[in-house]
Amino acid sequence: MPGSGFVLLLSAVLVSTTLDPERAAAQGGDKTGSARSGEAGSEKAGPQATGERWNAPFGGTFSADFTLASEYNYAGISNTMGQPAYQFGFGYSTPTFLDGGPPVWLHLYSWSSNVRYPAVGEAFEVDLGASLKTRLIGDRLKLDLGYVRYFYPGTPVELAYAYSEYTFTAEYDLGPLYVSARIRHSDDFFGQSGQSWNKRRRVGVPLDFLKLPKDVSIEAYGTLGNFWVDNFIRDGLPGNEYTYWQFGLTTVAFGLEFHAAYVGTSISHEGCAYTNYCSDRLFFSVTKSF
Repeated sequence: MPGSGFVLLLSAVLVSTTLDPERAAAQGGDKTGSARSGEAGSEKAGPQATGERWNAPFGGTFSADFTLASEYNYAGISNTMGQPAYQFGFGYSTPTFLDGGPPVWLHLYSWSSNVRYPAVGEAFEVDLGASLKTRLIGDRLKLDLGYVRYFYPGTPVELAYAYSEYTFTAEYDLGPLYVSARIRHSDDFFGQSGQSWNKRRRVGVPLDFLKLPKDVSIEAYGTLGNFWVDNFIRDGLPGNEYTYWQFGLTTVAFGLEFHAAYVGTSISHEGCAYTNYCSDRLFFSVTKSF
């Protein structure tokens, strides 16, 4: 049965953020809380690319979003011990670099969320990141190469929660559906648990055949991921790797984005220290973009 190491995992296990890799979500991603890529907070990323933007210095644009969620989880594991989450993302995108060539731009962002861990109680996570983005083949192919640093202000330094990740995401628009793949790698994951790999696939299907009001849209999506970490004992996991999943709906209406999803992992109740933080469960969130 996992001991104090499980506290480390829940204390710093992240997600994202995403509706697009530029928004803070569920990371499209494995972080479930803020919405991303039509995924209820799967990956952390920063403000959504599809939201409102306003002019910024040097010809760039600012964007931001705020999310209220039933919880915040990373790769299927609750990062708030099953409690509600409130999250905020802020981003800056540069103008495109290449005139006459494919669009290439830099996106800088910050993202924050409340977290709750047995070792420290209530705390905050603050992410600072940068990613280089491009779109090819008539904007059907989206590529994103990035770096993120995760901070947990106020938590004891000896717990070594802070860490960095390198990320790569590719998404292709097939017309009736979107497919994407994402890889995240850390040289020394949360709690100094060594190298980690987080691989996730996603399929999104816009439900355009539904007769909906003009300003309402719905997308169904599903994700399947695999998380691997070197020192799994330090992270309190029952083994080096596990599988996680998320299936849900994203609805845009009334200037808001709503998520409803079913999330879970392959970790047993015993392997999750006899808690429900890794179990199959429902997730809900609402996001306002500015």
